[in-house]
Amino acid sequence: MAKKKTAFVCSDCGAEFARWQGQCSECKAWNTVTEFRVPSAKAAPQGGVTSGYAGFVEAKVQTLDEVNLEQLPRFSTGFTEFDRVLGGGVVPGSAILIGGSPGAGKSTVLLQTMCRLAESMNTLYVTGEESLQQVAMRATRLGLPTNKLKTLAETNVETICQLALREKPSIMVIDSIQVMHMNDIQSAPGSVSQVRESAAYLTRFAKQNQVAIIMVGHVTKDGTLAGPKVLEHCIDCSILLEGSADSRFRTLRGNKNRFGAVNELGVFAMTSQGLKEVSNPSAIFLNRGEAQTPGSLVMVIWEGTRPLLVEVQALVDYSQLANPRRVTVGLEQNRLAMLLAVLHRHGGLQVSDQDVFVNVVGGVKVTETSADLALIAALVSSFKNQSLDRQLVVFGEVGLGGEIRPVPSGQERLREASKHGFTRAIVPKANQPKEKIEGMEIVAVSSLSEALEALF
Repeated sequence: MAKKKTAFVCSDCGAEFARWQGQCSECKAWNTVTEFRVPSAKAAPQGGVTSGYAGFVEAKVQTLDEVNLEQLPRFSTGFTEFDRVLGGGVVPGSAILIGGSPGAGKSTVLLQTMCRLAESMNTLYVTGEESLQQVAMRATRLGLPTNKLKTLAETNVETICQLALREKPSIMVIDSIQVMHMNDIQSAPGSVSQVRESAAYLTRFAKQNQVAIIMVGHVTKDGTLAGPKVLEHCIDCSILLEGSADSRFRTLRGNKNRFGAVNELGVFAMTSQGLKEVSNPSAIFLNRGEAQTPGSLVMVIWEGTRPLLVEVQALVDYSQLANPRRVTVGLEQNRLAMLLAVLHRHGGLQVSDQDVFVNVVGGVKVTETSADLALIAALVSSFKNQSLDRQLVVFGEVGLGGEIRPVPSGQERLREASKHGFTRAIVPKANQPKEKIEGMEIVAVSSLSEALEALF
């Protein structure tokens, strides 16, 4: 019997080593290097393939001019927001990974999608965590058509691919990749080796048979996808479904996409009939109270390929503690500390003895720098206890020298704000539109002092 080969892989970055070591020399993480067995290679006989590699064809070397450049037509998932995150629809032969916390609605949105697609194409829903009865009960509860969707309860990857080769689906769902296993791997399902090899096997099957495969992935307590980092490298599109337990809204964000824009955002609402897409997300995030309150302001952020209007709230209050608190929800805390220093140096406002709380309404996570100026305006408004105009929007990046820097797609942001009835905007000078936007007064500023003067 041939000796089985072993390798040592870091579960965080996917780096391989010849022997075990306590610290990964690539990502510097401790206790992440684990051992796994390398599956034995199976040679396919001439004129056919082995059962272990059903559906795989022998590769051949080609020059670039021999490659067929005919674009593969995308097909819609039935959800406009889902299609937006994918870059316009599902590409045949693509491998898609969708992750999310328990109860976020991963299985629900995929079951809704597959039932819709089953009306017009051949589909296969593979479940490894639920029985077929449980899947059928959930589909019935959601009022979905169940007469055309083909289902399979199986966790062995080789068996799944053999059955898929016979059924010839156009799209297949694997729920979830953490429970899948391969015969040649001795470790338990969910381990680094099983997840890594199962995902690579399925991805290869998808490419060579033009079958779109959507894999469901679990997340850790930190909100990141569980399993080896190489799992995200081998697939074409990585999507995260986010949403807190106390909110009915879910956001679908693309973290990686070889066929579309990164950080594209889709918004859904959880109802008794499953997930319903929200075509105008700005409307739900702008559900403000009637009374004008200090520290509240609307900003225009850019998510993927579209602008999004969200409300930022700030509360600045005298602190009884030796070290005042700095709490942010939806914004980066280090960014807040930097902006407070800029506000002190170039705005003349000292808040070292104040507690500062910042919140982005609706559970939206803001990662871009266009929220800097709006955040400072909300902080000053709360500190001075002065309300800002309800018809005002603000965006712009603030530099360490107190300068207001431009942000991408400024004109599209202003048009989106005008569409929702806002009549005044404070923007960076470089983002001032060449053509006047009807019904909107635009104030262009180049420094923090100019912005504060225009605001107050």
